[in-house]
Order: sequence, then C-alpha cells, then structure tokens
Amino acid sequence: MKKHFSPDYKVKVALEALKGNKSPSELAGIYGVHTTQIGFWKRRLVEGAATLFTDKRKNESGDQQKLIDDLYRVIGQRDTELEWMKKNMQQLGT
Repeated sequence: MKKHFSPDYKVKVALEALKGNKSPSELAGIYGVHTTQIGFWKRRLVEGAATLFTDKRKNESGDQQKLIDDLYRVIGQRDTELEWMKKNMQQLGT
C-alpha cells in the first residue's frame, strides 16, 4: 500500500535530514519513511531552494512582454491583409 505524505511533512523530514543531527536510518524510524525517500526529499529541497529566492516579477514581465510582442505581430499581419484586400478591391473596380 502506497503512503501519501503532505508537502509540509516532506519539508519537515527533509529539513531534519539536512540538519544532519540524526542518521537517515534514525529519521526513517522516527518518521516512518524509507531512507531512500528521505534522501530524495532532501535532494529536492536543496536543488529547489534557489527558486525560492528568484524574483517572480521579472518572469511575469517577460511573459507579459512576449504577449505584447505577439499581439503587435498579429495587428501588423491584419493591417497588411486589410491593405492587400483594399488594393485588390480597387483593381476589381468595386
């Protein structure tokens, strides 16, 4: 039967493992989690810690700028198509 752990519980165990006060086997006995799982959670905590301090505003502004650029591209394409249609309508004499 597969156990499911809450994110808070995983962080608690990973932080305890990161402190290094107790061995992974001691932590496994205390928290009821396999030592391999504790190591995995600890590694994910260490690798993901840098993302906690990234400036999300820069990322949002980059996404917003991409959207604005895409919209300007679509507007420019529509203007070109409209001018082409007007030109062809004049040539047909309509």
